[in-house]
Amino acid sequence: MDNRFLEAYRAIEAYDTIVIHRHTKPDGDALGSQFGLKGILEENFPDKRIYAVGDDPGRFSFLVDGEMDEIPDEVFSSALSIILDTSSSNLISDQRFTAAKETLRFDHHLFLEKICNIEVIDTSSESCAGVIVDFVREMGLKIGSKAAEKLYTAMVTDSGRFLYSSVSASTHDRASFLLSFPFDRSRIYRNLYSEDLENVRMRGLFMSRIKVTRNNVAYVYSTREDVAKMGLSPFSISRGMVNTMANINGVKIWVNFTEDGENVLAELRSDGIDINPIAVAYGGGGHKAASGATLKSKSEALSMLEDLDRLSGEER
Repeated sequence: MDNRFLEAYRAIEAYDTIVIHRHTKPDGDALGSQFGLKGILEENFPDKRIYAVGDDPGRFSFLVDGEMDEIPDEVFSSALSIILDTSSSNLISDQRFTAAKETLRFDHHLFLEKICNIEVIDTSSESCAGVIVDFVREMGLKIGSKAAEKLYTAMVTDSGRFLYSSVSASTHDRASFLLSFPFDRSRIYRNLYSEDLENVRMRGLFMSRIKVTRNNVAYVYSTREDVAKMGLSPFSISRGMVNTMANINGVKIWVNFTEDGENVLAELRSDGIDINPIAVAYGGGGHKAASGATLKSKSEALSMLEDLDRLSGEER
């Protein structure tokens, strides 16, 4: 038995109150993991009080049961806070986790810093949901169809529909386990990939603005004015459209810059090249081929682009 899982289980077992956190501006993995785990804990420990906290779930709100919980400060003093899908403490939604009596993290990102008392990190997993599935199976926890659906959705989003290089034999084994529970996969894909005609047109407009550097780094820089014209949130453009630059012949690195108030959201992707150190150098993090950072200005974004261009040139 994995000792990390045993330690995590004992911590969960010890507390009557558990608060589940994830990163800000959540993606499908963050929310699917959060509410999948919440459902699992509620089923296995019906006498515990389980809360899920965080900011607006945005386009992934279909993964949320009702609404995010709002809880008073005093709850944390006797609670276990569980942090999901987060490599950096400043990205955790609801910073009151620091007031919890004990903390536990499940994650799959490259290690940046120790955040919790107990840390269960598997960078070989395609998703945080995959780590939770491994935990559930190893500890023999019960899981229902609703939780299985949320975890499967999380895996689908973070694996790029099982296309990314992070996908392994273990990924498909986890997916097979989750698919042994009855749920409607077509509903998942409708929620994830159905688009209004106007959004399709906006994506076409976005793609028409793709530029390429000297060493074949594809990029788009969207100003606040561009964001306003597209009628989408900065996050929807930044995270939602970055992979429209994937699969361009000769392009191994691509980056999407999107102004959000005074900051610039940067989403970095690659076809196998390790772009994570560049994201980390600018205060971000993530994975070898998929990372992000929040930048202070356009000049900082252009500096990052130069670093990515240099890296691309070294890899040619």
